[in-house]
Order: sequence, then structure tokens, then C-alpha cells
Amino acid sequence: MNYNKKTVKDIDVAGKKVLLRCDFNVPQDKATGAITDDKRIRAALPTIQYLLDQNAAVIACSHLGKPVATFDSYVKKQAEKGKDPASITEEEWKKSLAKLSLAPVAKRLSELLGREVIMAADVVGPDAQAKAAALKPGQVLLLENTRFEKGETKNDPALAKAMADMAEVYVSDAFGAVHRAHASTAGVAAYLPAVSGFLIQKELEIIGGALANPKRPLVAILGGSKVSSKIGVINNLLEIADTIIIGGGMTYTFLKAQGGSIGKSLLEADWLDYCNDMMKKAKEKGVKLLLPEDTICAKEFSADAEPILVDSMNIPDDCMGMDIGPKAIAAYADAVKDAGTVIWNGPMGVFEFPAFAKGTQAVAEALSNSSAITIIGGGDSAAAVQQLGYADKMTHISTGGGASLEFMEGKELPGVACLLDA
Repeated sequence: MNYNKKTVKDIDVAGKKVLLRCDFNVPQDKATGAITDDKRIRAALPTIQYLLDQNAAVIACSHLGKPVATFDSYVKKQAEKGKDPASITEEEWKKSLAKLSLAPVAKRLSELLGREVIMAADVVGPDAQAKAAALKPGQVLLLENTRFEKGETKNDPALAKAMADMAEVYVSDAFGAVHRAHASTAGVAAYLPAVSGFLIQKELEIIGGALANPKRPLVAILGGSKVSSKIGVINNLLEIADTIIIGGGMTYTFLKAQGGSIGKSLLEADWLDYCNDMMKKAKEKGVKLLLPEDTICAKEFSADAEPILVDSMNIPDDCMGMDIGPKAIAAYADAVKDAGTVIWNGPMGVFEFPAFAKGTQAVAEALSNSSAITIIGGGDSAAAVQQLGYADKMTHISTGGGASLEFMEGKELPGVACLLDA
């Protein structure tokens, strides 16, 4: 995949209308609808500000949550949950959409930019089209939730063209959505010159650089619950990494494959042969594949469960693995100490329970003390680093969970592939 793409600085946007795809999929309070974390809005500010400084008119768009775009689909979905289809009203469906409006985002973006952000009542309907047509250089318009259009997730060419018709240039800056071929992430690029914003440029340069030409040794730390969700990543990293560290729930399938007793720990029995193949492949390629020597386990999956330290190959039958143990922590910290580049994706244990967060915390601390280029691959690892207060010590925290995973798998990302090559 070509990571070398044109950016917003490579084209003339002065006086032009720019369709800007952002990632405004922000968490909100369920009761009040108030935005509880505006990081994703703030992440878009450098690109928006640059466009305004260049005297462009900005037409921003984003998805938010998973709205059901048609009433018929809403009825079907509610019926699947056991609700009587006859009792479901159109008003109820419209209320579900209203909860996922981007209006609160427009309000917060206005505050952060210090200027009015005009809010459209639709995506490509009469209101959006009228407001886009009237938009002047230096102004910002935010379209309504792109997923209110049923053609968005299907990458419908008619919707993509309708969005593109409002602008003269397309700028992609929603890294968290580039692994999806949707109308607003990839489809519009068929009708407009398409370049990246600063957020995507940074992701491509840092993660792309670490994969294509890493400062060595390259250490990859992979955690999370399932081997099946990390197959592609492990496969790809075995080709380029010097050391791969395994933690989290997927550890136990690896341990079982080696003949260990894992008690009630998470197991993906269908992937035992795969784990053996990976360990064999690592050996053949001279890649160190580290599994935890010891494990913190518990008799139940609970925050109050008593932590029990055991040898990883001998987890008692009535226990389940919950975190890596002190020997594993020391070995993993040692592995990153002299690394040139470290990529981390996935926690080492059940980090949301304080008694079982020590492994994740220790890895975050080891990375914060390392002189390596440290890349946190989005999702739970990013949340853990933020939560533990180590965010400012990392070289880069990816803004995409699924996107950064697919990037590390070496997959082509539709929302990047569609951009103009530099």
C-alpha cells in the first residue's frame, strides 16, 4: 500500500469549497446528550484552521453512532429485540435519530473555533444544498450525520456524487473511518480531487514509517481478548518485527497450544493450530515470540475477585487468567528497554478492574521510560494510556481502533487508497 499521499498543503484551496470528512463520533451522556469527551473534535482543528487561514469554505461531515436510516429497518431491528412491530411508531424512530444528531458537535466546534459553525438539517437534502451554495470563504458548515442516509454505508455512488457536488475539493481527515469504503470516506473521491488532512498525514507517516522502515529493534506488543481478531496483525508483524510480545486474553489459546493447563481462561479452540503455526513461523524467522511466564488469575470474572499468582502453564481448573504476572512484567519491560520502535495494541489483562490492571500499567510505564518511538494502536490501549496518565510520554497515539489494526495487518484502507498519490 502506498502511504505517500498528497496532503491539503499540496493543492490550492483558496476561495474553494472543501468537503472535509472528520471523525466526530464522540461519546455522549445518554441522559443529556452532552459530549463527554471532545478529543476527536479537537483533533480536527489543525486541518479546519489551516483551510480557514487559506480562505476556503469548509463543509465538514461525519458519522455519529449507528443510526437506523429508514423506518422499515428500524421496525425490523426492534422486532428482532422482541418488540411488537405494530406498536412501533415513526415518531419513535425519529427520536432515535435525533439522539444521534451532530448539532451538539456543531455547538462544541463553534466554541473551539471561536466562530459560528452553521448546522445543516440534512446531509444532501434541500437545507444542506442551500447552505452549501450560500457558504462563503472563511465559513464552516457541518452536515448532519452521514449515516442518516441509507446509502452511506453502502458507498452509494448517487449519495457520493450529491455530497461531492456541493464542493470543489475533498479532504479526508477521519482516520478512524478510513478502513470503511463508505460514500463519505471513499466514494466522494471519484468525483473530486482528494487529499489527506493533517491527522491522516500524521498516521500515515508514523505508523506507515514504522511498518515500512522501522528504527530497530522493532518490538510489537499485542494484547486483547481474541487471537482471531489479531491473526492478520501477527502474520504481518512476523515479517517485520524483531520481537512479538503476547498478552491479554489471547495468551491462553497460545498457552493451551503449547500443552499448558489454562483452567477457565478464555480459549478459542479453533485457533490452537494457528497458534502453533505462528510460534513455528517465529522460530524460523528468528523473531522472539514472548508469552507470559506467570499469570494473575481469579476464580471469577469480577473486580472484587482475589488475585492469585500462578505459573502460566499451570492455571488451576477453577481459575481464569486475568493479567500477566510479575515475571512477565519484568521480561516485557526488559524487551522494550532497548527497542528502537514499539507498537502496542491491546491491554495485557482486564485493565478496567484495578486488581488486574498492573500488567497494562507496567507496559505503559515501560514505554513511557523508553527512548524508542512508541506507537499506541488505538482502541483499548489508547484508552489505557490516557487513563493511566502516560499519553504525553508516547510518540503517537492512533485515533483509529479498527483502522490502525487493519493498517498494521498490511491491508489496503479504502479511505486512503482513494487519495491522490504524492
